[in-house]
Formats: sequence, structure tokens, C-alpha cells
Amino acid sequence: MQIPSGPAAPGRTRVYRAHIFHIAGTPAQQEVASHLVSLPDGALVVDADGRVAWIGDFASLPAEHVDAPVTRADYLLPGFVDGHVHYPQSYATAAHGGGQLLEWLEHCIFPTEGQFADPDFAHRAARYFTRRRIAAGTTAAMVFGSAFPVAQDALYEETLKAGLRVVSGRGVQTVGPAAASALLTGEKEAISMVADEIDRWHAVDTGDPRTARVQVGIVPRFSLSVTRQTLAAMGELYDEARGKGVYFHSHLNENNRKGDGEIAAVLGAYGTQTYLDTYDGRFEEGSKVGGSSLLGRRSTLAHAVHCQPEELARMAETGTSIAHCPTSQLFLGSGTMPWRATVASGVNVSLGTDIGAGDEWLISRVAGDCYKVHISEPGDDGTALHPAELLFAATLAGARALDMEHAFGNFDPGKDADFLLIDKALWEPLDGMLTMGIRSDDEEQATLEELFTLLVGLRQPAIAGVYVQGRETIAPEL
Repeated sequence: MQIPSGPAAPGRTRVYRAHIFHIAGTPAQQEVASHLVSLPDGALVVDADGRVAWIGDFASLPAEHVDAPVTRADYLLPGFVDGHVHYPQSYATAAHGGGQLLEWLEHCIFPTEGQFADPDFAHRAARYFTRRRIAAGTTAAMVFGSAFPVAQDALYEETLKAGLRVVSGRGVQTVGPAAASALLTGEKEAISMVADEIDRWHAVDTGDPRTARVQVGIVPRFSLSVTRQTLAAMGELYDEARGKGVYFHSHLNENNRKGDGEIAAVLGAYGTQTYLDTYDGRFEEGSKVGGSSLLGRRSTLAHAVHCQPEELARMAETGTSIAHCPTSQLFLGSGTMPWRATVASGVNVSLGTDIGAGDEWLISRVAGDCYKVHISEPGDDGTALHPAELLFAATLAGARALDMEHAFGNFDPGKDADFLLIDKALWEPLDGMLTMGIRSDDEEQATLEELFTLLVGLRQPAIAGVYVQGRETIAPEL
């Protein structure tokens, strides 16, 4: 296979001067406020290999870097990480399904995803998806893939050419309603296609899952889209592939409408004590073990809105992450994940757009919805998230969910330089809020207010540059 080439290497050391925000170190999610770094006149030094060589106040720039070319911006943030986004739903945002999750899938999503069998359509969609990611500053993403290998090939090819990071896997369905018929495969065919995708694309660019920009996961749509036989076969495949750094990704406890939604359907179909049991190898009646667990450090489950305490404890125990998708949960009436209780369980929580139930490509806007949703939780559960919590969930938590915290997510020296340059003048409302908005006389409080306004007020036009490993990404032509 000929691997598509991406953007050229930086070539020489460069300095990026701006107000820099990031969450330094490797803090627990409940401790991120104390790890917030704000450098009002900061400098990020990126070496010729695209790594962070130094970060600090511009006035303290080391002598060996004073002659390096300088790029100015108003703000510099780590690249956004989208913990859950559907590539074959790229064109399905704001689709009116006339109901909640299961109705929306049948009326809007299954027909939309069926179009990806056409190679020309799939390649156009892959270019569109890649363009939307760059416009939104999403440098890394956990991507729920298409059922069709031709569409997955197009996704990986465009990702490599653009210089972005992706973890994806074909969306597996072995059972489903008539509306999903084009997406269904037999049990053996499903596993064979996943194994082939792993062989052809996992870590194809470097051969090492700790450095690769393209990686592959095992991705059943959700437990209702597969059978016990499928789950058992996936567990066997994962036993073989886990050591290669392969991922697992699916949905959990998203919609519980009046007892007849997704969760009730899963429990009824499998007869398990919890929804999570179906992914944990305990998918036989009464939650008896029927196969190997799919949970672990490289496993992410989207939504987790209505989890039982034992499910949260098990995810924390195994290192499984949650991709929190408040924007899409509002759209489908799925409810509100209890933020404090979930974080207190020890589960890592990142943010996901969940395009297309989510109608926002920009992770910082999802962070804004996250703030609004959780401050509105009833009674004592209502909480105003700290600006550092929002920044962490949009960046470093996502890198942690991808088990790539060693490589990106903040600006600790030695990490890859994945970052966004923001020019507030490119979006007049943002300029107005940041330039003319009232700030506290207390410097620390004023810093938090500025970060909050930057995240919640940011819009795509203000993102002036998107960089991965020190290289500016390249948006494909449609």
C-alpha cells in the first residue's frame, strides 16, 4: 500500500507567540484547576521535528531560540480532541427524525449511511469530513466509521494527506431493522472485514501505535446492532489485537425514554443486569460470562448518560473512558449525564460532538453546552464547571481517552506540537467579548473569565491555523 504523504515537516525551529492556555502535567480530572497554565505573552518553541522544545514567557525565551522565526497570534490552545464523531453522518446534522434515538436512527441515519457504499460519494464525504475537522480545530478524533471498506479507505487516505490524527473502525451491524439492511453483514464477514481493516490501516504511517496518526478500532454500533455471537467473536479478535494497540469504541446508556428506549431494549434483548455487561464479556442471560471483555485503556464508550454506579466503577477499574456528548443528548432528548457523580467515580470523561445527532463540529461549543447542561442539573447536582475543567475535557482528557497522553493534549516539553492559533479579529463577536468585556480586578479570576469567554465564545472563523506535530494541516479541495 502506498501511504499518502501529509504536510511537510517544519524544517526548522519556530516560535509561536500568543496568550497560551493549557493544562500541564497529568492531573486527575478533579484536580485540573491547579494545573491550568496561562501565559499572557507566551512563547511555544517548536523544533524541526515538530515537538515542543520549550514553553514560557516570551521575555524569557532562551538564547538558542532568539533568532528563530516568530509567528504571532492572539491565543494558542492545544488542538481539540473529539472523543466521538460519526464520519458517515457528516451530512446528517440537523436531520429531523420525528423522535428520539431509535426513531432518528431508522428515519434519518440508516438511509444516510447507506449512501457511503458508492465510492464517489464516499470520497467526497471523506474530503468534506476532513475539511470540517480542520475548520473546527479538531486535530485528533475517535471516529465511528462507515460500514463500507471503500469509505473507510477514503477516510484514512484523506486524514493522512491532511496531516490529522484519527482512530476509526467500520461500524459493525449484524442485525437491525429493514432501514439498516444495506449496512448489515453476516457474523463471519463482519469479523473478517474488521480484521482486514486492522491489518491494512492500523498504525500504517509509523508501525507503532504510540506514534501513529492513523489507528483502528473494533466498533459495533451498539449492543442492539449485534448478537451474542458477534460480541463473542469481537472478544476473540480483540484478544489477538489488543497487544497491537487496537481500540474499542461504541455507545452506552444513551437513551432511556420512559422505559422503552435504547437501554430497556438492550436489557430486554440480552437479559443482563447492566448494559455495560454486554461489552464486558458478560452478555449471556443473567450477565453470565460468554466471552472476553472489550473494556480497557483504549476503549471509549459514548454518552453514558444513565449509568448504574457499578457500571461507572467497572469503567474506572478497567481504564475505559466516556465520551460525553451534551449537544447531541439535548438534540435527542437523551437526558443529562450527572457530571460530578461520574467524575467522582474515577472515569476519564472527554467531550464528543457526536456528529450528526450533535449539530456542532466545534468542540469548544460542545464545552459551552457542557457548562450550560450541568449548571442546570436539578437540586444540589447543579454545578458550574471551572474553565480549566472545560479546557481539559476538550483537549487532554481526549488524548487520555485515546491512550495518547504521552504524545499530545498539552504543551509539556517533548510532546508533539498539536495546537491552534486563534485570531480574535477574524470573528467580530469574539473580539468584542474579549477586548471590551468586563474583567475582575483580581488577576487570577480575570484569567479564568478570559479563558471561559474564549472557549464559549470561540467560533470557527477565528481559528487561524491548525497544526499537528508542528505542521500546518492541509484542507482537501472538495
